[in-house]
Amino acid sequence: MNRDSALKKIKDKRFRALGEGIVADMKRLNVPGVSVAVKFGDEQWSAGFGVTNVEHPLPVTGSTLFQIGSITKTMTATLLMQLVEAGRLDLDTPVRAYLPSLKLADESVASRVTTRHLLTHTGGWMGDYFNQYGNGNDALDKMVKSLARIPQVTPLGVVSSYCNGGFHIAARLLEVIHKQSYELLASLRLFGPLGMHEAFFYPDDAVMTRSYAVGHLTWDGVATVAHPWSVGRATNGIGGVLCSTETMMRYATFHLGDGAGILRPETLGAMRTTQLSAGGRGDMGLSWFGRNHGPFSSFGHGGATKGQKALFRFVPERNFAIAILTNSDLGNIVHDAAWSSALALYLDYTPAPPTVQTRATEELVAYTGTYQNLLSSFRVSTWQAGLVIHEHPRGGFPTPTTPAGPPVPDIRTQFIGDDTFLCLDEPRRGEVGDFIRDSDGTIQYMRIGGRANPRITEERL
Repeated sequence: MNRDSALKKIKDKRFRALGEGIVADMKRLNVPGVSVAVKFGDEQWSAGFGVTNVEHPLPVTGSTLFQIGSITKTMTATLLMQLVEAGRLDLDTPVRAYLPSLKLADESVASRVTTRHLLTHTGGWMGDYFNQYGNGNDALDKMVKSLARIPQVTPLGVVSSYCNGGFHIAARLLEVIHKQSYELLASLRLFGPLGMHEAFFYPDDAVMTRSYAVGHLTWDGVATVAHPWSVGRATNGIGGVLCSTETMMRYATFHLGDGAGILRPETLGAMRTTQLSAGGRGDMGLSWFGRNHGPFSSFGHGGATKGQKALFRFVPERNFAIAILTNSDLGNIVHDAAWSSALALYLDYTPAPPTVQTRATEELVAYTGTYQNLLSSFRVSTWQAGLVIHEHPRGGFPTPTTPAGPPVPDIRTQFIGDDTFLCLDEPRRGEVGDFIRDSDGTIQYMRIGGRANPRITEERL
């Protein structure tokens, strides 16, 4: 693998230090490949470490294509904000004004849901339904129609609970209003004007003639190529973009700048304005997740596909951005650590650790039970200092019949607020989650990974 040799080629001290941390985690976790790029002021750096594929290895570079997953959602939101500026879309008008045929399991929600609900993950239905409906121009339309069978789990507009299904509708809005395919719109109205010429959707000749990464799942410490590679056309608007970290820096320059003639600066600012809390994920803007770091704020989004994990964050006050793309299901451990390192190296910021709370066992028992979404089930029990989350993957991505991936280690947690907890163990170490109560104080959901998982049992463990 080219990890150490790539490090030796880096001349900038801070970027080399960032790379050294990435490479150390890659070796520890057996992550095959990572690409990273940083923009700071007028300077930019990129590098690749490891290989694209353990079965047919090629070196990862700054131009290697990865699946960026849900970072794509911010691009969908950017395209929708063009329509807002043009007066062709109102964020607070019910979606049915544009999609009269929209049907959801809850008719009341279907008649009232707005584009703002979609962009802030507050639609409230179970968000992680995936399926493949072929490569025709009707794939996204079929996906949106399939949402009628997905149950409503939280009230409309009340809780930010990560909802891929909302962005299926958001992407379909673009198609209906523009009368063009989502992929063509993204190419003509975003990728082309920004010079993102190495951004793609399809695994056709445009991708296959370039260096691209495949995903890997980690079974008993061994990285194994993940199948299938493609996420399917119906998913393109929520997570289908393929690009490199170097290309991501063009996207970063746009969102850090004056809008490049694509959006007005005030519209870029509106996308970052807090709409409500997203719990442990920070402040929910219009597709962006924001975090306050004291002297400055950062905005960003993560991404996950079959064995690939991605992170993109930027800091407007400091003209700073970072993109980290990995081809491993454990890649989030790498990019979370790299983000913390980048904050210290470039922005001289190290957050104070949260203060953990000691709770009596009888208090902890009130939170135990099982919480569940379409992709995972979480059994919560107690340990001497807090709660333990036993996660059981259920499969379901990129199709409902896709089997579950590798088992997830148990995660110990401790409370850092009234109903807010901190995860202590990998792969979620440092992640913050919370429990959400109804109006009478009954615990209804456990929100982790941004998803509010309904409580289905109240076991006493």
